[in-house]
Amino acid sequence: MASNSKPQFFLFSSLLILLPILSSGSLNTVTGHGFSIEEASVHDIQLAFKQNQLTSRQLVEFYQKQIHRLNPILKGVIEVNPEALHLADKADSERKSKAPGSLSGLHGIPILLKDNIATKDKLNTTAGSYALLGSVVPRDAGVVTKLRKAGAIIIGKASLSEWSQFRSFYVPNGWSGRGGQGKNPYVLSADPCGSSSGSAISVAANLVAVSLGSETDGSIICPSSSNSVVGIKPTIGLTSRSGVVPISPRQDTIGPICRTISDAVYVLDEIVGLDYNDKATIKASKYIPHGGYKQFLKVNGLKGKRLGIVRKPFYNFGNDTFLKKIFAQHLDTLRQESAILVDNLEIANIDVILNIGTSEMTALIIEFKQALNKYLKELVASPVRTLADAIAFNKKFSDLEKIKEYKQNLFLEAQATNGSSNKEKTALQDMARLTRDGFVKLMIKHNLHALVTPYLGPYGVSVTSVLAIGGFPGISVPAGYDSKGVPFGICFGGLKGSEPKLIEISYGFEQATKIRKPPSFKP
Repeated sequence: MASNSKPQFFLFSSLLILLPILSSGSLNTVTGHGFSIEEASVHDIQLAFKQNQLTSRQLVEFYQKQIHRLNPILKGVIEVNPEALHLADKADSERKSKAPGSLSGLHGIPILLKDNIATKDKLNTTAGSYALLGSVVPRDAGVVTKLRKAGAIIIGKASLSEWSQFRSFYVPNGWSGRGGQGKNPYVLSADPCGSSSGSAISVAANLVAVSLGSETDGSIICPSSSNSVVGIKPTIGLTSRSGVVPISPRQDTIGPICRTISDAVYVLDEIVGLDYNDKATIKASKYIPHGGYKQFLKVNGLKGKRLGIVRKPFYNFGNDTFLKKIFAQHLDTLRQESAILVDNLEIANIDVILNIGTSEMTALIIEFKQALNKYLKELVASPVRTLADAIAFNKKFSDLEKIKEYKQNLFLEAQATNGSSNKEKTALQDMARLTRDGFVKLMIKHNLHALVTPYLGPYGVSVTSVLAIGGFPGISVPAGYDSKGVPFGICFGGLKGSEPKLIEISYGFEQATKIRKPPSFKP
């Protein structure tokens, strides 16, 4: 759950010490066979495996060194898997013996998981909170089961906004008690956004090639935009939420955060599909195309696509002529790539939809208590068993977090609810009506494949609530850097199950612009 709170912790003394390290360039990333690991895509890595230019052990060792070198200031990784090198050796052995499935996909590729995604191994699953440190999960999360089956290496857990930013909106984006304050690798004082901040930070800074995040409203799209990486927020139920510390089963979704569209699609292909521990996957599985999603990585993917432009409120840049110019150029690029732009559209009641204090938040507050209590109850062991226990823990141990005053207003509001109520029913009806009469009506009336909106990080006007309340997918792609070097993105959103079209559109845009560049670690 992304928020609009501002960072408060900058650790200036540590920054001054580490600046020479950050600015001195990367490690020696070239293997003995001349393969450069840094910025390598999944396809590049798989090709290097095949040509014996790289091993999974070398890959893991490189990322571990990067984490050791950069994470003390970036705080993108909360915990490293002590079994990662063993898993790498296992992958190398399987590839050498040409075991089934060892020559394609994510086999042997390290992946970082947001620390709300459960792993039944030596890693903790804590949502960034000391309250869950030492808890024992009953099983791997559904998406982790699929990743392990694909041969991916779980290299560790990414930091996040604590409890996926649903403890309080008055805590900075990217901050957690366990992980500290995550930093934007492009401009260290800039907001990394949340809640999947660590997943985006780590991929951007080459601490890992691919990662998973989760989104309830903005938590994949916002950090992806703010850290100049690609994020895919899938249709609700397309990926399993089983074994993920929840906010709302109605809005939560799990998706990839990577440096390129193609890498994100490689991950998406492996994590979608049925999981009988999450009933939503049964209904959503009808959207998965035969042959998977890689077939939609088309350079000419924009050709003939009908793209909607809603100027108000998404293209309101005020007096910022730079942003006006940049996004005018992007729209021109879409036209040049033979997309059909349907301009000056309006979403009915958009101001009501974007007011997070109304129906959406009412429902989330009620759903959170029920969903979290269910998750905590199913743990094999845990220091806390209910939301009430977590609240009491925060009050007792607030000194662990090195802040003078514990902040957990959302926890307290959720605890005060009493399960389903007329209030929740009314909120759900309002959201269904707003979605039907707004986004859905717009898309159908104008026969649109996607809505195209700027994403300017946590302080801009965002489309994420429009997508969130309807369970719709969205893809964020790097779109540029402001005058200070802070990244921003562009978001392509569509109706349920429209991932194939969104992948064609976003890949076409990415290949036509190739905007992303490695981070600069500016102070």
